[in-house]
Amino acid sequence: PRATVPRLQNDSWGKQYSHALFKAMSHMLCIGYGQQAPEGMTDVWLTMLSMIVGAPCYAMFIGHATALIQSLDSSRRQYQEKYKQVEQYMSFHKLPGDTRQRIHEYYEHRYQGKMFDEENILGELSEPLKEEIINFNCRNLVANMPLFANADPNFVTAMLTKLRFEVFQPGDFIIREGTVGKKMYFIQHGVVSILTKGNKETKLSDGSYFGEICLLTRGRRTASVRADTYCRLYSLSVDNFNEVLEEYPMMRRAFETVAMDRLDRIGEE
Repeated sequence: PRATVPRLQNDSWGKQYSHALFKAMSHMLCIGYGQQAPEGMTDVWLTMLSMIVGAPCYAMFIGHATALIQSLDSSRRQYQEKYKQVEQYMSFHKLPGDTRQRIHEYYEHRYQGKMFDEENILGELSEPLKEEIINFNCRNLVANMPLFANADPNFVTAMLTKLRFEVFQPGDFIIREGTVGKKMYFIQHGVVSILTKGNKETKLSDGSYFGEICLLTRGRRTASVRADTYCRLYSLSVDNFNEVLEEYPMMRRAFETVAMDRLDRIGEE
């Protein structure tokens, strides 16, 4: 045996167990003790004490480093955790492959790899900050929509704060003819087709809106609307629609003018 390793056959049981414990701890904790192994009992116990102290420090360092790395992109981690639940849900219900693919594509387009609790974040802010963020997020919608571009800024803000973001995939029927309408939609990006009884299609794209006829007449949908591309829309419920227009009756007339023109075209077809 090497000279650095003491011969323990004739030593006391205290020395034998101390060296055995030291050897076990050094392997278990994966902490080396340098080039020279301790020989005396004082060296053995001091080395074990340093390993006992060093192991928690090492564990804390690894834990803090892991937490730091995860916190650098917590929104992406939240999205990944959420989508794992979605995958398990699809597997549990044995959904067909094409449905799973559509769900996967929906999540990719809707959240784009990051997930935030936006409603909770906005709810914690003051009203001026909340309105500033919403106006900034919807700036392209406002810029592309003549209805908003020429309207009272207070009306625009009141309308934007009540909008809800939605995503539809190609081929989705956003509105079906004959159903009771509870929402209207503003197109931020995408192309939709308005399908009437005469099988004539009318295309609408960025900056347009649809579905207001039903909210104004309180009747059933007069046409179907199908998404032709991936559509990023903002929806407005009938209650919020009426609430805002009660404060701005002039804007109701603007909606009614467009609605009457669309109804005339549907009647002609």
